[in-house]
Amino acid sequence: MRIRSLRNRRRASKGIVSVEMALLLPILVALALPVYDLARNIQAQMILINVSREGASLSSRASLTYPMQTIMSSLTATTPPLNMTAHGMIYITEIMGNNNCDSSGNNCTGVVVAQYRWNGGNYYPASQLWSCGSSGTRWATDGTGSCSGLPAAGSSSPVVNLLQGKLADGQIAYVVEAFYLQTPLIGSLNLGGGIRTPALSPNLYAMTVF
Repeated sequence: MRIRSLRNRRRASKGIVSVEMALLLPILVALALPVYDLARNIQAQMILINVSREGASLSSRASLTYPMQTIMSSLTATTPPLNMTAHGMIYITEIMGNNNCDSSGNNCTGVVVAQYRWNGGNYYPASQLWSCGSSGTRWATDGTGSCSGLPAAGSSSPVVNLLQGKLADGQIAYVVEAFYLQTPLIGSLNLGGGIRTPALSPNLYAMTVF
């Protein structure tokens, strides 16, 4: 009798544990997924920051030695676990201080003299600095990924707000932008009463100037 009683108690305990787990599991999953999403976004953002920093450094040091496509492809090779081919993009924009500087070298306007887009990506967000395709410019089809139709640095060049008043006449700066589209595993949660949790943005971005 004692043995049967112990067996029945064990079965009852197992049943209670199973019911508790069935009730708690959805709550645990609902708590774990947003944390996992946040961790993924932090990791991806750190990778993009490193890509933009290293890209700006390489562009300023090696642009005359290696094609920009080689530099961008080298950068994307360092991004796993991110799938840059499917969800990422890199832009490199060359900015020059033009001749609007005064005699003291102040108020120089930054103008775009070149822009490159990585050819290996299938995600095409617009550059947040300046987008090729306006004022008679267009993306080249020669494999360089460059923006063709840009005028020489001068009054007719596209002006950018970035670094305005910071570049001396003829001084060059390289801006590297890294984009990544990362869809969250879980969106905004409805907590009831018109209250919803904030949703993570899928559009990740980093920019470095060198």
